[in-house]
Amino acid sequence: MPLKQASFDFDLPPAEPLRKAKAVQASPESVSLAEDQPPVNLEAMKLEVSEPLTKKKTTGQRGRMRIADMDAHAETIEIPEDEILFEKRYYSISAVSAMFKVNTSLVRFWTNEFSVIKPKTNGKGDRLFRPEDIKNLHIIYQLLREKKYTIDGAKDYLKRAKYTEEKFAMAENLKKLKSFLIELKATL
Repeated sequence: MPLKQASFDFDLPPAEPLRKAKAVQASPESVSLAEDQPPVNLEAMKLEVSEPLTKKKTTGQRGRMRIADMDAHAETIEIPEDEILFEKRYYSISAVSAMFKVNTSLVRFWTNEFSVIKPKTNGKGDRLFRPEDIKNLHIIYQLLREKKYTIDGAKDYLKRAKYTEEKFAMAENLKKLKSFLIELKATL
C-alpha cells in the first residue's frame, strides 16, 4: 500500500488565537511542498511572539517551610481558650489543622509519630481529636516549630519531662504577659 501525502490548507483562520502575535515583514520566500501543490510563502507565516512561552516559577506550598517563615507562622496559630476548647468533645482533623495552620497530612504524621496523641476513629476511619489531644499537639507544635527540636529530640523531651504541661502553661502565660507589656509600652 503506497503512502499518501497529507496536505494542509493554511489559508483558514484559526478558531481562537492561542497567544498574542503579529506577522513579521520580510522578503517573500516560496517553498513548494509537493510538485502538484501551489507554492507556500513561509515568511508570511512566521510569527513574532510578544509573550514568553516559559512559565514563571511560583512559590508553592509544597516542601519544607523555611526556618525564618516558621518564626512568623508560630505566632499566628489560633487555638481557642480552654473554656471554649473543652465545650466540644471531638474535633475533626481539618479543624485541628486549621487551628495550627498546617496541612492535615502533617497532623496525621504527628499523630503517627507521637504516642501522646491518641485520637478516636469513627467507623469510616476519620480521626477525631479530643481537647487533650489538641493540647498535646500544641506542645509538640511548640517543640518542633518554635524551639526547633527534631522529631527524635521532641520525643525524648516528652519522655523525660515530668511536668511538661505545667512548663508549657507557664511559657504561654509569659508570652501573653510579654505581649501585654509591649502593647502597654506602645500606648505610652
